Amino acid sequence: MDQTRQMTAMQAPHPDIAAWEQPPKILVVDDEPLNVQVLCEVLADFGQISFATSGAKALELAERERPDLVLLDVMMPEMDGYTVCIEMKARDRTRDIPVIFVTALGMDDDEAKGIELGAIDYITKPFSAPVVRARVRSQLVLKRYRDYLSQVAYIDGLTGVPNRRNFDDRIDAAWRDSVLRNRPLSLALIDIDFFKQYNDHYGHGAGDECLTRVAGALKTAAQAFSGFVARYGGEEFACILEGTDEVVAAERAEKLRAAVEAQAMVHAPTAGNSIVTVSVGTAARNPQADETLRDMFQRADNNLYAAKRLGRNCVISG
Repeated sequence: MDQTRQMTAMQAPHPDIAAWEQPPKILVVDDEPLNVQVLCEVLADFGQISFATSGAKALELAERERPDLVLLDVMMPEMDGYTVCIEMKARDRTRDIPVIFVTALGMDDDEAKGIELGAIDYITKPFSAPVVRARVRSQLVLKRYRDYLSQVAYIDGLTGVPNRRNFDDRIDAAWRDSVLRNRPLSLALIDIDFFKQYNDHYGHGAGDECLTRVAGALKTAAQAFSGFVARYGGEEFACILEGTDEVVAAERAEKLRAAVEAQAMVHAPTAGNSIVTVSVGTAARNPQADETLRDMFQRADNNLYAAKRLGRNCVISG
């Protein structure tokens, strides 16, 4: 059996799984091709099934595909299932992937060891197809709920873009990655011009709608160049620009500013602008291991205030 082969559902998924926007991904790991074939057939209608017949291949697929669930054989040559599980839990991209051990071992101590290593369930061989399906279904549903709760915790409830908590985690990870890869990192801070006057004139309900439309415009514009936009607080947003130097950051910040201006939302009569606009301050760094994010934030913030002083609806970088 080819290790890169994938099985896709031919039948309608179970109702608990059918509501997934994308079919769940399951990785089956076993050094015995027959066991792999049986499990793939048992779970074929659950979604997209990938498999590996070695621990090293399992880690490679888990890192690349980030499946929703891994069914992992314990007894394998070279790298056993326990070692694979330990390695998965040590990696940022795979630590949260749920693992079910599948093994011929039947001792309570073996099951306890698997749970202690981070597995969520244990299936013994020879396995029953109904039992496998029931346990996999339950874990996929739980995974879906966990993902939903995680998403809610990281999304701004009003605008629908990532929230400050999400941004803080993302910028920290981007900084570490930039240090590791020796590549530039840029930040854009974005503030809606004269937003208090908008709220005072139209009311907070309209102000919320304005924030939502601005957020949508920024998000759509940023997607064109893989920027990460989040609501930073109040009427302020932030955009992370990975692998981007000062010149490119200024160009992309201008696209963000122009995207909001293109909405042509009528501003309050008391505001300095006839339509809703934003001011943007950017900063770029080539992060070093002995530096922190603080300097980059301070520079972006200073440039944002400079944009405000220079008349708003502009980008200041440097």
